[in-house]
Amino acid sequence: MTTMPVVEEEEPASPSARLMQKPGFDICVYAVLGYMTVIDVDLFKTELELTLVKHPRFSSLLIEKDKKRGNYSWKRTIVDIDKHVFVPDLDPDMENPDEFVENFTSGLSRKILDPTKPLWEIHILNVKTSDANSTVIFKIDHSIGDGVSLMSLVLACAAMRNSGGDLLPVIPSKKRKTNCIGDRNSTTGSKMKRLFLSVWTILLVVFYTLIDLIMLLATMLFLKDSKTPIKGERGVENSPKRFVHRILNLDDVKLVKTAMHVSINDVLMGVTEAGLSRYLDTRYATAGKQHTENGAEIKKSKNTLPRNIRLRAGIAFNLRPSPSIKDLIEVMDEKKELKGMWGNLVGLVLIPLTIALHDDPLAYIRRAKSIMDRKKLSLGPNFIFMLLKLLINLFGTKAALLVTRAVFTKTTVGFSNVVGPQEEINLYGHPLSYISPTVSGFPLALVIHFQSYGNKLIIALAADEKLIPNPHQLCDDLQNSLQDIKQTVIKRGLVVMV
Repeated sequence: MTTMPVVEEEEPASPSARLMQKPGFDICVYAVLGYMTVIDVDLFKTELELTLVKHPRFSSLLIEKDKKRGNYSWKRTIVDIDKHVFVPDLDPDMENPDEFVENFTSGLSRKILDPTKPLWEIHILNVKTSDANSTVIFKIDHSIGDGVSLMSLVLACAAMRNSGGDLLPVIPSKKRKTNCIGDRNSTTGSKMKRLFLSVWTILLVVFYTLIDLIMLLATMLFLKDSKTPIKGERGVENSPKRFVHRILNLDDVKLVKTAMHVSINDVLMGVTEAGLSRYLDTRYATAGKQHTENGAEIKKSKNTLPRNIRLRAGIAFNLRPSPSIKDLIEVMDEKKELKGMWGNLVGLVLIPLTIALHDDPLAYIRRAKSIMDRKKLSLGPNFIFMLLKLLINLFGTKAALLVTRAVFTKTTVGFSNVVGPQEEINLYGHPLSYISPTVSGFPLALVIHFQSYGNKLIIALAADEKLIPNPHQLCDDLQNSLQDIKQTVIKRGLVVMV
């Protein structure tokens, strides 16, 4: 048992954390961690007590203060590690261990977390699968933190124990563009050019922000995605979910990124659009074979996709800058307070996806870059967060829930891309093989997560079991789409192979 000092002072929960306690939007985050070795349970628990449990959110209860307005606060408590870590007795030589782990993980989405203790639990499965020698499943209430913040916390735990916090794991960072023209050497022409570009950028920001806000308002009121085999209806958040993952080579994504001068996020969005187009084409073709005309089977054409499918991806992300690994280590060492560094400040972006089969696989990447470049210039997510915060403060969480659900129930798929460490790490006393994040409780039938780890790219799907009974086929389509794009880049000589 870990003894934590009980602090009487309570910390108010963020507006987003309060929203996530409402029925119909109670979201849980899952981190499926594959390890290279069998888990020593006692060592694993000890490492948790020395790191994760020291984090204030993982040692706090979420207390309801005002049921009518949906007010909650965090209150520190004593954590009994044995009530959070579960180790089922398994046969290490069982048949189909991959299927067992998949079924076990998916089964967790049917259970709720115990609100009388901190809102997280861990399941250790010491059984060998095709991707790892053991699997550990973290189930965490989304009110504790978003995916990026939780990833920073994982890395802080690894650094805290492996190097005493002196050697921090490396996470890829964005390179800042430098101005090649110094201020002193600037000519009048260059100054006028920069002024024009600044004014033009401001106009674009205003324009794209207005477009996003108009589209959001239209979505809340009437604008729905087309009905497709993967479009969920009301209540889909309560239906059973199937969690599956696929491990790819991150170098393939980097190759396409370099060849086409785009970002990794652009590549992944393009791959998503291509993979969904393949998958839906197969689903429509299969449905077509089940219908007959004058007793004869209808022949499948080359393209069975309906025209003008409206299909959008909703991307919810935290507007708060993620705390640094060093800051989180100091929080767990009780050298710094958490206030101001943690909490869900959620923004929302709607990305239109073109569902079509292109002869040129690179068309998906070019279109994805065009869309993402426009979204980067929009302040829509910031305004959406301010709107939700205003609704919560004025009318309580029910009003904000109505708006949020109105948006997500009219879209089709969720999308997320989380950057992991560039090198493999030891986590909680054991070498980590892969990280597969996913969610449950979201009002969508399909959520696609991309997670990088070392030279690996993990595709993780949370799929409605009724609407998407074959999620592994979708993994195949995403994987094959990436390979087609890669091979096209190589054949056209856009990159030099060494």
